[in-house]
Amino acid sequence: MNGAESLIRTLVAGGVEACFTNPGTSEMHLVAALDRVTEMHCVLGLFEGVVTGAADGFARMAGKPACTLLHLGPGLANGLANLHNANRAQVPVVNIVGQHATYHLRHDTPLTADIEALARPYSKWLRTSCSALEIGHDAAEAIAAARTAPGRIATLIVPADVAWSEGGTISAIHSLPKAPIPAPETIERAATLLRSGLRTAMLLVGSSLYGRGLKAAGRIAAATSAKLLAPYPFTRMERGAGTAVVERIPYVLEQALEELREFRQLILVGAMPPVSYFASPGKNSVLTTPECELHTLARPGEDFVGALEALTAALSLGGSQMLAEKAGRPTLPVGDITLPGLAAVVGSLLPENAIVVDESMTSGRGMMAATRGAPPHDWLANTGGSIGIALPLAVGAAVACPDRRVLCLSADGSGMYTAQALWTMAREGLNVTTVIFANRVYSVLKREFSYLGVGDPGPRAQNLFEIGHPDIDWVLLAKGMGVPGRRVTSLEGFAEALQEGFSSEGPTLIEAAL
Repeated sequence: MNGAESLIRTLVAGGVEACFTNPGTSEMHLVAALDRVTEMHCVLGLFEGVVTGAADGFARMAGKPACTLLHLGPGLANGLANLHNANRAQVPVVNIVGQHATYHLRHDTPLTADIEALARPYSKWLRTSCSALEIGHDAAEAIAAARTAPGRIATLIVPADVAWSEGGTISAIHSLPKAPIPAPETIERAATLLRSGLRTAMLLVGSSLYGRGLKAAGRIAAATSAKLLAPYPFTRMERGAGTAVVERIPYVLEQALEELREFRQLILVGAMPPVSYFASPGKNSVLTTPECELHTLARPGEDFVGALEALTAALSLGGSQMLAEKAGRPTLPVGDITLPGLAAVVGSLLPENAIVVDESMTSGRGMMAATRGAPPHDWLANTGGSIGIALPLAVGAAVACPDRRVLCLSADGSGMYTAQALWTMAREGLNVTTVIFANRVYSVLKREFSYLGVGDPGPRAQNLFEIGHPDIDWVLLAKGMGVPGRRVTSLEGFAEALQEGFSSEGPTLIEAAL
């Protein structure tokens, strides 16, 4: 067995069964090994940013890592923007990056790069394999590192001669370290705050926003009148009728300040203290008031679910019920397209158990409010602020959950960063309905410019915010990559296209002209 095959077989034995890839020459022995290890599901992306974003989406929904297979330093570099998002999402990803044969590096050929330097900022574990004998062990350690709570990026660099040399073995994964539950005094302090009667909120991230964690948080909120919050950049949230009521902190600074103004106590469950995305002249970046006491119930790497369940015990909640969202959908609207109307259509038609991938920061701002009473579903957001995540994230979520419908909400500007994901959706026959809000402008940048206090943008600045001239034809773009598309100009048309997308086999695209 050569090193390449021992690597792939160790990955599969360790539960890594999906590989998102854009390989090159130095990875050919790994590609050959994939022919022999058919248990690995290989998904091709035409751009590495699609590959890394899809691995993120897979991990969010599967709860375990996929691997990427990337070509040398430039291939890894192309995927770094969405590895930034995955790092902020705290999800497990195993990157396999090819390298020149060790004896070839001295020639400094055109694709030679310092791969470790490129990988280091986003890799909590990083290693270059030295021999075929060791590569299986390296892969096992990479999996263990990626699956260490709360979820990490592990990068294994594989020289070509290590891949093709004989002597590889399959290594077993050692037992994963168990995330610790916070100290009893930390839990008791949180219970004391919740009993105080002061207005209190709990800021939830990671596993506290779905499954057992969210159920425990919902019971605490119902018993203590605490409000449950999620940061604007959250990884995954279960929501809809019957789930615990959680409010998302707004992106807009003034709205976030207003949301948090009332609280005198804020309990952090894996979360950092809330601050604005960017600094603005003359404005405070901290979103809580000076009078608000912050208490960390659980830190990253600790057991969020265990901490919340321990807190329910400290509060003696027993079998108490959680405060749940009530079922209810908006009336299906008609008429000209408006942003509230588009949100109402989605809220009216969203199928049960759907996965919503949301990168519509401006046009989709009303979507969460309109869908809160829809049937239960999952919502995935952009965690790191690097745009171009929505379409790749939808690919990964759909591969992880082939029996569920995925609704991808994007804008024309951010969608163009990784439009190649449409081709992967078509190739894999993924049940993804993509909605592109075509407003022909970087709306969020116009608002950020207004914070400078220098008046309206002049013609040169304005030109940097407009993305028309020429207008991007998303229907033709999708068709060219094998995805049927439709442009809609009315709410009736949008509803009809959305229903068709939810009932079709394979991907569809809707361009909503704004």
